[in-house]
Amino acid sequence: MAEWNTYYRNEEDEEDQEEGEQSGGDYKATGRDSLVFLVDASKEMFIKGEDGQPSNFDMTMQVVRSVYASKIISSHRDLMALVFYGTEQSKNPRNSFKHVYVYHDLDEPGAKRVQDVDALRGGKGAQLATETMGSGETSLVDALWCCGNLYSDIKLRLSHKRLMIFTCRDEPHGSDGVKDKQARTKAGDLKETGVVIDLMHLMKPGGFDVATFFRDIISPPEDESELGLQLEPCDKLEDLKKRVRAKESKKRAMARMNLCLGDGINVAVGIYATAVTARKPASIRLYRETNEPVRSKTRTFHTQTGSLLLPSEIKKSQVYGKRQIVMERDEVDAIKKFDDPGMSLIGFKPMAKLKRHHHIRSASFLYPEEDEVKGSACLFSALLTKCSERNVFALCRCVARRNFPPRFAALVPQKEEVDEGKVQISPPGFHVIYLPYADDVRTLDPPQFPTASQRQVDKMKEIVSKLRFKYRCDAFENPVIQQQYRNLEALALNMMAPEDIDDLIMPKVDQINNRLGPLVQEFKDLVYPDNYNPESKPAAKRKTAADTGGGAEKKPKVEVPEGELRAHVQNGTLGKLTVPVLKETCKRFGVRTTGTKKQELIDALIAQLGQ
Repeated sequence: MAEWNTYYRNEEDEEDQEEGEQSGGDYKATGRDSLVFLVDASKEMFIKGEDGQPSNFDMTMQVVRSVYASKIISSHRDLMALVFYGTEQSKNPRNSFKHVYVYHDLDEPGAKRVQDVDALRGGKGAQLATETMGSGETSLVDALWCCGNLYSDIKLRLSHKRLMIFTCRDEPHGSDGVKDKQARTKAGDLKETGVVIDLMHLMKPGGFDVATFFRDIISPPEDESELGLQLEPCDKLEDLKKRVRAKESKKRAMARMNLCLGDGINVAVGIYATAVTARKPASIRLYRETNEPVRSKTRTFHTQTGSLLLPSEIKKSQVYGKRQIVMERDEVDAIKKFDDPGMSLIGFKPMAKLKRHHHIRSASFLYPEEDEVKGSACLFSALLTKCSERNVFALCRCVARRNFPPRFAALVPQKEEVDEGKVQISPPGFHVIYLPYADDVRTLDPPQFPTASQRQVDKMKEIVSKLRFKYRCDAFENPVIQQQYRNLEALALNMMAPEDIDDLIMPKVDQINNRLGPLVQEFKDLVYPDNYNPESKPAAKRKTAADTGGGAEKKPKVEVPEGELRAHVQNGTLGKLTVPVLKETCKRFGVRTTGTKKQELIDALIAQLGQ
């Protein structure tokens, strides 16, 4: 029975496996991710900022709403909760903790939760929060106990447990040292159970001093690539969203392996996907009468007898040299296996040897795994530093997973970059550039086109310089996917109409025209013939003598004056003349040509008259 189950897999299982291979499958921890928002509900959180800035509570609700909506789209199976502390009213399991209000239990995000958070935004939301929860005494230890119970009540397996604290008070208990000590003790207990505690501190008059209390509460960074403790509080919504996004984003390796630098020298590394193509969710088949999802199964039958075939009765074959080569399943697996997963260093090459056309697929990112082999981070950092100093890349042989074919890969070093707010922009590590084999390189025979003159090249350079802008790939969203989720969101939240989206990849024609000015027309005059209109329809086919019943009417010859012809030669605009005119000009000046093509006629005239 086990043999049948391993062979006859459902289509849904195959889809899950494909998604895992694309987004990174060999995870150290399996299960669901969980995130708890622990929000301060004191009166200080509801004070509005200067110049009409939203209050800290309003900014927090906007961030919570944004994370809810993104989780529904990207990871709908993750668990999320919203808890307020420092409230007057109490609402929690068994009501055993005072001044703690569990607004949302730890569960999957949904449309109802998004609507609940929307109701807490703005002025009306602040009034609703005051009426529902109010502001009272603060006991962070009770809030941490309540969050710990939320995690313990979940029977599902959790891979990541994260707790985010939003507050603008650096001393939540005032001068009560007993409560401070109890909160530190409970935070330590939570961290021992695997809960990662992060602080999203907000702006307050006089500044926020993390060292006063919260330095002992929050968790240290899990690794150097993770965003560390921020000493400066957030005073803008975008900064707060950026910090939350950096904390709650997943960092899972596609594969973990050893990088062999020599005999007995291994560095444990993980390969991460920096970019994965976003696709619209696949449609789900439903039973017409009950709207329940249906499951499909695949079976293999004998074509002659109609009997159901066992996995052991199925073989694979391939035709080679008009002969059918039949192989067992074990033989096919043995052919596919070249080596165990891992990377082996071959040598180093200057960065100038790496060309753009060598990138044949999306690059990955390499980072050390200190938990696998102690000392990997130190040796990896030394290798990264030396490669950056000498401007070289490491050439490796890479087998990503079991039964995967070996690939040549170039490890391109990248240094760490941070912005003004100490938020990491680029982590330190190596970009894994997968290189082509000799069999993958094609010899192209491009068609021959007329060569542009220097004046035409200079004019195009002016156009390019006018249209330059700073490009960031994360500034452009896929309009098709955004429209899809806007429509789903409108249906789920019972909105009157979906929100409008901005197609950011649509060219801004008016702005482009204002920047270029007369450059476009000047370029057309240099390249195209007079009265050229790319949008005009092609000229109708001229009727033959048979169609008109008589001889075809001859067009009068067009002669170009010698002075105008020499001006065309000097300016490189002979291409604006038609082929009949060029032929007639060659005859008139006695220019001998090697052919009748337009470019050959132009080259002959330039050689004769350009002397």
